[in-house]
Amino acid sequence: MPVKSLRQLLTGEDIIQLVIRLGLLALLIIWTFLIIRPFVPILTWSAVLAVAFYPAFSSLAKLLGGRPKTAAAILTLITLGIVIGPATWLGLSAVEGVRELARQLGTGDLALQSAPEQIKSWPIIGPTLYELWDQAYNNIRAVLREVAPYLQPLAGPLLSLAGDASLGTLQFLVSVFVAGFLFPHGPRLVEAGRGFLFRIVPEQSEHFLELAGATIRAVAQGVIGVAIVQALLAGIGFKLASVPSAGLLAFLVLLLSIVQIGAFLVLLPVIIWIWTAKDVTTALLLTVFLVLVGFIDTMLKPLVMGRGLNTPTIVIFVGVIGGTLAHGIVGLFIGPIVLSVAWELAAAWIRTDRAQAGAASKDQPALCERSIDLSD
Repeated sequence: MPVKSLRQLLTGEDIIQLVIRLGLLALLIIWTFLIIRPFVPILTWSAVLAVAFYPAFSSLAKLLGGRPKTAAAILTLITLGIVIGPATWLGLSAVEGVRELARQLGTGDLALQSAPEQIKSWPIIGPTLYELWDQAYNNIRAVLREVAPYLQPLAGPLLSLAGDASLGTLQFLVSVFVAGFLFPHGPRLVEAGRGFLFRIVPEQSEHFLELAGATIRAVAQGVIGVAIVQALLAGIGFKLASVPSAGLLAFLVLLLSIVQIGAFLVLLPVIIWIWTAKDVTTALLLTVFLVLVGFIDTMLKPLVMGRGLNTPTIVIFVGVIGGTLAHGIVGLFIGPIVLSVAWELAAAWIRTDRAQAGAASKDQPALCERSIDLSD
């Protein structure tokens, strides 16, 4: 029997009722999204924290004799201590540096460090380095005088970014609390996610769920976590050396570490400045410390990442920029994670489709041969 169309199966009144129901459902979905939209960054970062720290939570709960609520409370307090302590200190220092940079851009008076006279006394490379520094200083000042009027419009966005830091800190604190409530309910949330994926991709739901969790942990621990540790240690070294705009430089270390460029782009100029401003013993100790900080990502990433991260650097870079523009400071961290998960899932989906298509193409000649044999 031919399959009847929807219009033949439904009467005019049924179609009107269906349209009304679909319209009400769409209205409910849109309204719900508008209500929860201000909380999307907080909920997303809470979910990331819960997934990233769940192995630690599970081990701590077992160590405490099967007390998940106590383990969640302890882990939440530790995370809050990190956020309220060194992370807030680094953030406030970075805000001060951004505001100072915005002020200099607004007035067109960018302060630069001229070549210190004591460099001339350095053996072998001293005179050459002084001459290069002095030439670069004069040339950059001349260039900045020309482009200063074009840089002044950047002062507004920089001040806006600095003002967003307080809201970002509050979002971090709320996210940590929400993540603490999510820890004990981890298995039920995983089961809910599995059921949701099963309705979308029944054959690959389990694989996609494991892939999403592994990617979140890899990016959160191996990229974001290592970058935060590296930036905090670099900020401590900058403060000990009394480097100008230490917080802003540490924030640049954080950005460069997240986008996989490396912290030495900031650390090397700082080390050179330290040797011009400090005595030999202090400069040597700070140099050793900052060099170790520069290599800390190479040492920590193999330890904290459970699997190799296949996400291209450009995806993480776009996630950092897009996340920051969309959600402010919190978006700086959730942007690369969300985009990396989307990339990995899309890549896995494409690989699955290609594998199924390849298997179907291999089976087709065999079916043809069977049909020929039957015809014989």
